[in-house]
Amino acid sequence: MNEPARKLTCTFAEYLEQERTSDVKHELVNGEIFAMAGGTIEHGRLASRIAIALGAQLEGRPCDTFSADVRVRVLATGLATYPDLSIVCGQMERDPEDANTIVNPIVLVEVLSNSTEGYDRGEKFAHYQHLSSLKEYVLASQHGPRIEVFRRNDDGKSWTLYIAKAGETASLTSIGCELAVDRIYANPLDPAA
Repeated sequence: MNEPARKLTCTFAEYLEQERTSDVKHELVNGEIFAMAGGTIEHGRLASRIAIALGAQLEGRPCDTFSADVRVRVLATGLATYPDLSIVCGQMERDPEDANTIVNPIVLVEVLSNSTEGYDRGEKFAHYQHLSSLKEYVLASQHGPRIEVFRRNDDGKSWTLYIAKAGETASLTSIGCELAVDRIYANPLDPAA
């Protein structure tokens, strides 16, 4: 009798070795490696604007912002990924297996795309919730002025959703910052703007 086919899984060390030689970023999810999709102009604009806005507000404070070039790992689940923006305050903790991977973000930001929105809201958020340092998870829509902030409640387990639309401001209380939706979504290159 034949043995059933087994799903091949990869260790974090094997994943890191592949990342070192690859021109494309990958995500490690449940032992499987997935290529990350390229972004759109709107995705890049929103991620950049959020990074600039938050970086300016954090100036002079013991916090730093990291772009999608910096990997975050959830040690409890093994997820290794590249959020659009990560913020660490206080002392940065690096992954015990890789000094270029952070494990203690206080805020994570993802710009939603058609191909990843369900994952960002579902499975990825479920992984992120295992980061005890994480206080807020921010989702920015590519399709219109809407910023969602999922904030961890005092019980440490449940989350509350706050939504900011056009004309409103999204508050990130864990870092004492605000995102003015209209400013984040303004497009200076659009002649109609």
